[in-house]
Amino acid sequence: MKVIRTDIPDVLVIESKVFGDDRGFFLESYNARTFCEATEISPVFVQDNHSRSVKGVLRGLHYQLPPAAQGKLVRCVVGEIFDVAVDIRRSSPTFGKWVGEVLSAANKRQMWIPEGFAHGFLTLSDAAEVLYKTTEYYRPECDRGIRWDDAVLGIDWPLAGPPILSEKDRLAKPLHAAELFA
Repeated sequence: MKVIRTDIPDVLVIESKVFGDDRGFFLESYNARTFCEATEISPVFVQDNHSRSVKGVLRGLHYQLPPAAQGKLVRCVVGEIFDVAVDIRRSSPTFGKWVGEVLSAANKRQMWIPEGFAHGFLTLSDAAEVLYKTTEYYRPECDRGIRWDDAVLGIDWPLAGPPILSEKDRLAKPLHAAELFA
């Protein structure tokens, strides 16, 4: 496993070792011991989620507040996405900063997004399937969102046109009006 540090040190890109031959490939997508040794993080995952989106769908920016804050390990197993993490910890030196990474079935990369971050992604391929593990169960009363196009954040989404959004994401608050982490 290779760990790539991003411009926000708490957000990590993970590259698993891939064993491939003319039959296909094998990779170990998650191993608690290996992950902990490589990252010095020991998450306990309690829920796996699987989404499918068509080209141009933008999901996010989503997060859960305490007591149900979630860390996420995100990977794209079909197609390609632009995955984004935004630091929403007011006390952090990187508060309001974001990092983005292309995750795809081809590059097999994963992104670790710890608690205290909003998460979103844009589907770049005709369709994409995203799997992500979470460290806390979904709790609707703790679920929040921030506008994907907040000018203060200035996320450089690689859009080919207007994104396809859910009603929830259309109504999300800007950063300055959102409930955030201390």
